[in-house]
Amino acid sequence: MKRENKYVRQGLLVFATVCAILLFYDTLFGRHMALRFGRQLLTALEPVLYGAFIAYLLAPMVNFFEDNLFASPVRKAREQGRMTAAGVRAVSLLMTWAVICVLFYLLASVLLPELYKSVLQLIGNVENYYNIISGWVERLLESNPAVESWVADQMDTAYEKATTWLEKEALPQAQTVMIVAAGGVKSIVNFLKTLLVGVIVSIYLLATKERCTAHARKIAYSIFSEQNIRWVLRGAHKVDGIFSGFVRGKLLDSLIIGIICFFCCSILEFPYTPLVSVIVGITNIIPFFGPFLGAIPSTFLILLVSPMKALYFVIFILALQQLDGNVIGPKILGDKTGLPSLWVIIAILVGGSFFGLPGMFFGVPVCACMYSAAAFWMESRLRKKELPLTTDAYAEDMPQKAAETAPSPENLDAEKKS
Repeated sequence: MKRENKYVRQGLLVFATVCAILLFYDTLFGRHMALRFGRQLLTALEPVLYGAFIAYLLAPMVNFFEDNLFASPVRKAREQGRMTAAGVRAVSLLMTWAVICVLFYLLASVLLPELYKSVLQLIGNVENYYNIISGWVERLLESNPAVESWVADQMDTAYEKATTWLEKEALPQAQTVMIVAAGGVKSIVNFLKTLLVGVIVSIYLLATKERCTAHARKIAYSIFSEQNIRWVLRGAHKVDGIFSGFVRGKLLDSLIIGIICFFCCSILEFPYTPLVSVIVGITNIIPFFGPFLGAIPSTFLILLVSPMKALYFVIFILALQQLDGNVIGPKILGDKTGLPSLWVIIAILVGGSFFGLPGMFFGVPVCACMYSAAAFWMESRLRKKELPLTTDAYAEDMPQKAAETAPSPENLDAEKKS
């Protein structure tokens, strides 16, 4: 019997190896069937993914209502072995979505009309702004003949390329562009349908979140051994702490920054206040580079109206970012990722290169999880070798000295007990 089990395991190993080789070959040199299947699967599961993300964001609000408004029935239900109290979860979900709807209504009623006016004002002043920029360029060229000659040559080259592009590419593709424009309405309708299904899925996930968590633990216990399950659950808890703290905290932080920017810019009477506030709030989601990405186009818009107000806006943005970096951000986010600044920059650049703006946002928590796993593995290896864990101990590049200062197993046991 043992010999048969051995042959079965070997056969499964050979089969898995052959499948991996074929999959690798198809991904690199074949018809990419696996990638096509993966894209199709993601498209089919898109409403579920939207719903899971919405539920993940709203779970703390549901917990807040249950723990503060319905603490007694929830405690009694848990003492009786039930996950939730009857009717409490439904009321918490209703209150959560009521708060979300009120917030969206306030933002829409206050922000959207003003944003619409700002966009109309911007479109109406395009010609004036073009004349202003042309005047700046003309004055610059008049005082720099060499620059004027270079610009003239570049304009001639650009004109020839534009003419060729219009004749050979733009006109043949006009029909395609019209088809794509006509399909834009359809894509918007499909997105709204997907979002609606995602909201329904999120309600179901929030209503059964304890049971979903229990199912996930059940699957983990069935796959991993008793020795490894503790580390798996610990890693999952760590990943959840990083993602929940960063994603929820960063979205809340950006919302607060956008609201502060809207009210302060309204008081200071900056032009295009709603549009500028939306730009600053959305770009603030991107760590490190976000404030600069939002401040540059906003400053340029204000500069076209009033150079002095543009200067005041730059000063205001610097003060707002100091407030966010030293007060609001640490209060909301704390040190959820534990990443050094260099790794934050690397995560943003790599994530943005592969996945655009979503990659710039989610690249930081993903890199933080990888960084935490690597640090845990390295510290485990150092403990086995009885070497110190602090980086300062390796400043002299002398492992022997580091080994001499390493804590002994007895001291480690004493520290754990204390």
